[in-house]
Amino acid sequence: MMEAIDAMLDHPVGALVGYFSVAILALIVFLSCFEWVTKYKCWDEIRKGNVSVAMVTGGKIFGICNIIRFCIEHNTTVYGMMKWSFIGFILLLAAYLMVEFMTPVFSVDEEIGKDNRAVGLIVMIITVSLSYVIGASII
Repeated sequence: MMEAIDAMLDHPVGALVGYFSVAILALIVFLSCFEWVTKYKCWDEIRKGNVSVAMVTGGKIFGICNIIRFCIEHNTTVYGMMKWSFIGFILLLAAYLMVEFMTPVFSVDEEIGKDNRAVGLIVMIITVSLSYVIGASII
């Protein structure tokens, strides 16, 4: 079975489909993990018009996809891309949790839930920026 999958991934179109499929699946799984650690429900808040949550969620999506892009660029196999994407995501998640820890005067999640756009913007920028640092560190 693995030989058949590897043969398909050797073709450029097969590699495109393979990387794209894994990237979409990883994005869904990683966003679900972010949903577990926040105090608000992202998609419910976005549906209500919470711009702060939309900015932060957009930053998470961009950050995850940016890390995946670096993983695709620096790995010759889908398996390597999956491994490094997971490691990169764990680092991005840890950074997100550290932002909450580094702001003891207010709760980042609560402020984002209240649609504090200043907090939403800074968290979005931190997430996107750190995705570049994490991505550049991937070998």
